Amino acid sequence: MTTQPTEPAAPAPITSAADIDLNDWNFWGRPDAEREHAFRLLRDLDKPAFFPEPEFGFAAATGPGYHALVRHADILEASRNPEVFCSGDGGATNIPDLPAEFAEYFGSMINMDDPRHARLRRIVSRAFTPRMIKQFESDVDAAATRIVDELLETGPGCDFVTEVAAKLPLKIICDMMGIPEKDYRFVFDRSNIVLGATDPEYVSDREDIAHALLTAGMELQQLVQDLAALRMKTPTDDLTSSLVNANIDGERLTAQELGSFFILLVVAGNETTRNAISHGMRLLTLNPDQRRLWLEDFEGRAPRAIEEIVRLAAPVNYMRRKVTRDHEMNGNLYREGEKVLLYYWAANRDERVFDDPLRFDIRRDPNPHVGFGGPGPHFCLGAHLARREITVMFRELMRRIPQIETGEPERLLSSFINGIKHMTCDF
Repeated sequence: MTTQPTEPAAPAPITSAADIDLNDWNFWGRPDAEREHAFRLLRDLDKPAFFPEPEFGFAAATGPGYHALVRHADILEASRNPEVFCSGDGGATNIPDLPAEFAEYFGSMINMDDPRHARLRRIVSRAFTPRMIKQFESDVDAAATRIVDELLETGPGCDFVTEVAAKLPLKIICDMMGIPEKDYRFVFDRSNIVLGATDPEYVSDREDIAHALLTAGMELQQLVQDLAALRMKTPTDDLTSSLVNANIDGERLTAQELGSFFILLVVAGNETTRNAISHGMRLLTLNPDQRRLWLEDFEGRAPRAIEEIVRLAAPVNYMRRKVTRDHEMNGNLYREGEKVLLYYWAANRDERVFDDPLRFDIRRDPNPHVGFGGPGPHFCLGAHLARREITVMFRELMRRIPQIETGEPERLLSSFINGIKHMTCDF
């Protein structure tokens, strides 16, 4: 997240790395082609560019600034060394350190280091039983069928994001947790605020971002804690019951840990899969040759096609790490206390790793993208479910509406999430 000017001026052309300011809100409103050009210029520098830390209303003080890691090799190496590049000192999902009041709602395991991170991940992973995973997979199939049924009833001209891409992950996650359908919209709106607070559509008052984030976090946490109280008395077969009643080697989730995990689940699992599906549909619209290839053999080409969609979509632009000690990596020195931002979106376009990286190629192999994060303890816990949801959604769409196309996307104004808010579809 970065501060937004009152009246943004038209951005000047980017002709060199000196023209790039990742703290400038106008940069994140540029078309993809301009941002891709900018990140290529940053990748060609001898060492990662360093940016001063922007001011935030909720941050107690301005931090030391950050190195922008935009090469694939740097992101892999930093991800493999969590002892040096840590997530827990101030948080991984924001540039400034999280104040204590934010940590209560957003202090999930994504913002932790071992041993606390390992403890939470162990408890959560054990709650996903084979029986539960099998049920989720059948639920995905049924939900995708229903969504396409409703799309055909609604007809062309509707918003693909809200009518298709957002519905599937939202339903699956809410059903997993045991959240009733009447609360789907509540969860959807709050998750939009958590990840879209810097976009005027979701928080209109620029001075109100901190309050909006805290309120959304509090409301989501209260929703799941109320449900957890019921499940402790009367367990069912949902994930909330498994989590509140899990006792792994004498360890349980606290009420605050459960609430923070739920916020992570609905925000990360909902928003990122939604955006991968939206970007995927746009990529297929712009590349009819790749659509034809996939239609020729959907099942055979689906695994690589999904990885290519995730590579180019890269729903999360970056994660932050803090350097715990002086450390040299790939020929560059990082000092204790400094911050680095791991720009996954940029790494997935690194010409040192990917041939013709801007080309959408559903047969690309190998495809070592970092769309689910880099290797190490913070690799996406929900990657398997996300791949399943994306595959099933496109299977149903291409089987029943193979000619579906989208209009120009309306992008989320965010430096953190590579999101699409709205996008019409036709068929």
